Amino acid sequence: MSKAHDFLSQHPLLRQLLMMLVISLVAIIIVFIVLKIYARVGQEYPMYDLVGDNIEEISDTNALGLEYVVIDSIFDNTQRGGTILSQDPKAGALIKKGRKVYVSIASYHEEEAVMPDLKDMSVKQAVSTLNNMGFGIGRLKFVTSQFSGAVLEQTYKGRVIQPGDPLARGSKIDLTVGITPEKSSAIVPFIIGKSPEKAHYSIHSGGFNVGGEHFDGVGDRSKAVVVRQSPDYTGLQRYPLGTSVELWYSDGSTIDVDKLVNDFKVDSSQIFDTPIDDNSDDDIWAW
Repeated sequence: MSKAHDFLSQHPLLRQLLMMLVISLVAIIIVFIVLKIYARVGQEYPMYDLVGDNIEEISDTNALGLEYVVIDSIFDNTQRGGTILSQDPKAGALIKKGRKVYVSIASYHEEEAVMPDLKDMSVKQAVSTLNNMGFGIGRLKFVTSQFSGAVLEQTYKGRVIQPGDPLARGSKIDLTVGITPEKSSAIVPFIIGKSPEKAHYSIHSGGFNVGGEHFDGVGDRSKAVVVRQSPDYTGLQRYPLGTSVELWYSDGSTIDVDKLVNDFKVDSSQIFDTPIDDNSDDDIWAW
């Protein structure tokens, strides 16, 4: 028998401690191996792009075994109920199999709001009021009237909407606005670098309509920013009120938005007329 064996035989307490140490080390190694297998360390995959898909049409038996959790339901009358509006993790993020993916979807049921009284409001006031109440802006129609800059009528799908009438949120309201010949034009607002929502707000508040919109190459419209507009902003050129402004978008996460805005800014030293300040109430829309 070895001296080590003799020594351990003579010291049973030490032998037990060594055995416990060996067992503990083995247990730790087994735990690490199990955790590595369970967590699939080093095995990560790019997250799918779910935005625009319908939650009911996504298979639970997908290749990554993902679990989809709905965290919010938002009314959007432009989307079918169940359409995924946003996701976390974002598309392209590296994830492991079997993880939870949190999504917001378009609600299945319309939410209603009471139509406000927009008559005699300025365009800016009417646009702001409709946005705050969850309504959209359809078309701005201008007619000759002694009440220049004032809303004369509010309609939805050709039907006059009375104040107090219930209507689904997201519905686009058309406005008929009065103008006089001497106040029938304005400077188109500067839209470059803005999101679709802010671009629409600026265009409508300025007395113009949103024309064609181009999202070529933009996968997630929540990241879209305007990279081109027509008519262009010059700070001087005026256009008839109601003119449609066409917009081109790009993915804002792939471009330098600040540089884009600076590249399109007009040199104020070259402007010899005072442009309308979009943030001022001192213009033809003030009432």
